[in-house]
Amino acid sequence: MDRVAPPTHWIIVGVDGSPSSEQALRWAVAQAGLTGHTVDAVIRWLLPPMYGRAPMSVDRELGHVAEKVLDQAIAHALGDVRPVEVRRTAVLGNAAEVLVEHSQGAELLVVGSRGHGGFAGALLGSVSHYCAQHASCPVVVVRDNAE
Repeated sequence: MDRVAPPTHWIIVGVDGSPSSEQALRWAVAQAGLTGHTVDAVIRWLLPPMYGRAPMSVDRELGHVAEKVLDQAIAHALGDVRPVEVRRTAVLGNAAEVLVEHSQGAELLVVGSRGHGGFAGALLGSVSHYCAQHASCPVVVVRDNAE
């Protein structure tokens, strides 16, 4: 009889470079260390509003900038020590929708309570609120220690 490999288990974490998202990344990595999961750090990017279509070079460049922000956030949050595998993904699209889509099949979705946008006094940002309502897996909302 053929053996079937067990499914890969992963934790999705939304990263935008904000202190709250870096705290969420640290929490996700700590949880993954306890459970043996892989962490998928996801950042989204959008095209700037403009008339007509931007050249493909703009699309690629913005994607590279998002990857660089993600790399910097991972380095800042985790330093050189990576106790678990952290995969990086930069995706074009709306942050909430991208994270909910990537949550399909994940064990857990981790988001910060607030990103760069929104109101400073808000307890829960629009992305974390949307994810808590629509993700296909459990969601953990992590507050930044400075909040």
